[in-house]
Amino acid sequence: MSEVSTPGRRSSFRRFLTAAVISSAGSSVTAVAMPILVVQLLDATPFEVGVVNAAQFIPYAVLGLVAGVYVDRWRRKPILVWASIGRAVTLGAVPLLWLAGLLHIWVLIIVLLLYGSFSVFGFAAMQSLLPRLVPRGQLVQANARLDQADAAATTLGPTIGGGLVGVLGAPLVIAVDAISYLVDAALNSSLDVDEPRPTAPARNLIGEVRDGLKFTYRHRTLNPLAVSTHVWFLANGAALTVLSLFALRSLGFSAYTYGLLLTTFGAASLLGASIAHTLAKRLGSGRAVVLARTLYPLAWILVAFATDTTVGHVVLFAALGLQGLAAGAENANEMGYWQALTPDELLGRVNAARRSVNRTMAAVGAVIAGLLVTVIGERPTLIGVIIVFAIAAAIVASRHCDTLKPSSDTNIPGLCPRRGAFTSRPSFVRFRDIGR
Repeated sequence: MSEVSTPGRRSSFRRFLTAAVISSAGSSVTAVAMPILVVQLLDATPFEVGVVNAAQFIPYAVLGLVAGVYVDRWRRKPILVWASIGRAVTLGAVPLLWLAGLLHIWVLIIVLLLYGSFSVFGFAAMQSLLPRLVPRGQLVQANARLDQADAAATTLGPTIGGGLVGVLGAPLVIAVDAISYLVDAALNSSLDVDEPRPTAPARNLIGEVRDGLKFTYRHRTLNPLAVSTHVWFLANGAALTVLSLFALRSLGFSAYTYGLLLTTFGAASLLGASIAHTLAKRLGSGRAVVLARTLYPLAWILVAFATDTTVGHVVLFAALGLQGLAAGAENANEMGYWQALTPDELLGRVNAARRSVNRTMAAVGAVIAGLLVTVIGERPTLIGVIIVFAIAAAIVASRHCDTLKPSSDTNIPGLCPRRGAFTSRPSFVRFRDIGR
């Protein structure tokens, strides 16, 4: 692929970026509406909340590896378009089922399983198509722009979503997300991208899956990056399950206040994404990720100390702000590194393999958290979440920078620059890195 950024490619990237903003805005509305629907309208038990949160991730365990093979076999733009249409149809079924009086917890779980199945293909195609739209040397910047756009959408979306839930009700608000996916599909269908049909001399499904796994887990840099991310997703799946129960029931948040909480996360992640490329140049992508990963357990310590008082609510908002800042700073550096280091013919399989395990771990974390909240309560479960986040950060920092220099042709900021490349760094960032 040429490293020249032509006007056509820049225009396609802008449409790609716009599509991502619109779908993110819709998803951020659903991020408010879905917990309200599950916790308050359907009166789910903690275990049912965990299963609902896990449902959209379970397809990654079942379909993830196979999806990666077909994303590498087929053109990625059509996969992205049809995946968005599928997600629009499945989410659009939620308000229709509600109006018909047929929406129950287990029906919603089936809908989310279908939604997750389309998402498996959609995200694998999206991450694998980006290196066709921008030169590989600009991938950290491109991912940072995507993260900034996503953060901007998720800053306003939850506040709007909280207001709309109060006016229309949670089930009808989810239709907004369905419409956003239709717009996303229309914009992505107009992309002008050089994407010849991949050719493969042999069509051995098992062998192709094995190639993606071998590249991911035998690579000296990507292996610890992947393992740390898997542990992070286990913690995050559990954390989000506890958060919705904790905020909406124990702290008595209204739909609007819960939307403001997620807006705080979005605003902070926008700030983090805005400084992601600067951190990469100053510290290296690896140290930027290590620094961000260290903030997650600190954020959830604050969550565990939040109480149903004004001060407690402020602490919870501060915790979500810290989480958002870390997420925004980390993601662009991690994704840029994965995309730059992985050969184009393996991108679909490597992205899908990593994402498959990540989402499986998130599903496991959500279910475990639902069970633990039922048995031991919310705050003890949060202590477990903090410990797992800390383990993810420790894995990231477990390999010396000297063993993790990127290939000379990646043209992105080094995973860990040589000593002396910058003048100040936190003392705990002597080691290294991670990925999503």
